[in-house]
Amino acid sequence: MSPVFPTVREVLALVPVRHGAPRLVAGDAGLDRAVRWVHVAEVPDIATLLGGGELVLTTGIGLPADDAGLRAFIGDLADVGVSGLVVELGRRYVSGVPRVMAAAAERRGLPLVELRRAVPFVRVTEAVHALIVDAQLTELRATEEIHQRFTELSVEGADAAEVVRQAAELSGCPVVLENLSRQVLAYDPAGQSAELLLYRWEQHSRRIRPGGRTAYDPDSGWLVTTVGARGQDWGRLLLRWPAGGELTTGRALPAESERPGSPADAVPAERTDGDRVASASAAGSGAPPTRLTILVERAASTLALGRLIRRDAEGLERQIHRTLLTALLDHSRPVDEVALRANALGVPLDRRHLVGVVVRHRADDLAGEAGTAGAEAGPEVGPARLRDLAEAVGQALREARLAGLTSAVDDHAVGALLALPDPAAEEKALAAFAAALRRVRLDAAPPRPPAPRSGPPGAPSAGPRAVGPAAVIVAAGSGVGSLREAGRSLTEARQIAETARRDRRELPVFRLPHVGLAGLLHLLRDEPRLQTFVERELGALLTYDAQHPREQLLDTLRAYLEQGRNKSAAAAAAHLSRPAFYERLARIARILNTDLDAVQPCLSLHVALLALDAIRNPGPSR
Repeated sequence: MSPVFPTVREVLALVPVRHGAPRLVAGDAGLDRAVRWVHVAEVPDIATLLGGGELVLTTGIGLPADDAGLRAFIGDLADVGVSGLVVELGRRYVSGVPRVMAAAAERRGLPLVELRRAVPFVRVTEAVHALIVDAQLTELRATEEIHQRFTELSVEGADAAEVVRQAAELSGCPVVLENLSRQVLAYDPAGQSAELLLYRWEQHSRRIRPGGRTAYDPDSGWLVTTVGARGQDWGRLLLRWPAGGELTTGRALPAESERPGSPADAVPAERTDGDRVASASAAGSGAPPTRLTILVERAASTLALGRLIRRDAEGLERQIHRTLLTALLDHSRPVDEVALRANALGVPLDRRHLVGVVVRHRADDLAGEAGTAGAEAGPEVGPARLRDLAEAVGQALREARLAGLTSAVDDHAVGALLALPDPAAEEKALAAFAAALRRVRLDAAPPRPPAPRSGPPGAPSAGPRAVGPAAVIVAAGSGVGSLREAGRSLTEARQIAETARRDRRELPVFRLPHVGLAGLLHLLRDEPRLQTFVERELGALLTYDAQHPREQLLDTLRAYLEQGRNKSAAAAAAHLSRPAFYERLARIARILNTDLDAVQPCLSLHVALLALDAIRNPGPSR
């Protein structure tokens, strides 16, 4: 029976019924039965005219006079499935209904109610029928809103998290989206405890066994529908009903303790129509209302359509990985929520040693990589290149048997947060990951034609180095013992990867000690204070070179400092005679107003030169 119908308990709370001083004498267990209609009857064989779900009103004037007849009357009503029997006292029964009738009703669990004051039955029927119509209208309006809301989400291309959030908002119930491995892809606890909702989710989910593609599992209390399209199912959407004892309006059903007097005085406190509509969903068997079934099916359709639209983009699991990594980098979500969602996805981060890793190409585009000059690259090549790298990183993690989150973190880099059992495993894990990534990229790399030879036959090739795994940089941040510090490790790895693009070495994994002073300055190249320092130290010389382009004294200063202030070696490196070189140094000293034989001024100038290089050349060294 549709749960939009009110219950016997709710009917007893209506004002016209309460005017009759109702008193429950039997069938307390049936108070939550749904009332489909109200029927007035004064004949003993009325059961043959009923279809079930009716609340029967009678004065009792036509009921049998003998005990056997009363038992049969109650038995017939119970057999046909009526919701309850209301008897008005005063005409046939004065002080109360016969005990045999109450006993029979109690045995069959049929609510039997006395009205101790006369009530026009027409007012009762009008009130109940109005309540039923209002509830059905509310159901229709809710269904219309569901269709409109999810149509908008489909058109807007909303992601899975937004679809699940809207489903929870419309239903007032916790909603969970999982994949076929019972890993949580998105969830919304609807104001309840997310930790309790997702506690041991995989084990709990495997015990939820609905009887169809969309069905309610009363044992677990979950309404479940399968998510997929074109014969390819990829997950399930689950909605918990009832939502922790609270219904869709946020109001709870009245407790039996609200009844005044003895257990026989079963008249709930008066409630509003909104309360009745809310609690109507608990009627009958306790199955969720039809609109919730419509809701989960529409939400599942929206999710499936969104996945079809994004079939060429990253997978839904990878999107969740990206959301969590981004949250750690920009602190957009509480770390407890990140840990909870990652754990539900099968990546435990609590009580783990965490290491941030960033993988990127040395060049931002194919044309910038050695051996690919002149390669044609359309606008779609960049995203595809990044997607290939992300897939390679994910495959490398699996081959190295490492747990972690991984996804693209910007337009050029793929990030990973490795979750290791203890700090001692850090170096071994990074080496295993780097080796696995190299194997994966070698296996996936298409064969390249040999570089053209520029020398005589038999001579080594003078062509550019072929692009392979060496064109990718793997950088790792410092390991941390808390998820709250994971963002720092990821940020450090990203900075190291960016700096390592200018490093000509081919290291399996770049760490912070590898980048040195040049790397630090590269990281600070956009800092206004560093730029001010460069101008203060070298501005006069840069202005002189701009006015005398043939001399380029900056190169002379660079040669002098790079040779450790050895004037003879610096003159040879600059391809100048020593007198000419000495004269240039003297001119530089006058322009900069400094002593080039002193250590401290030369140190400042050398740092300024390195900073100038970082500012002028932010990309990889050629």
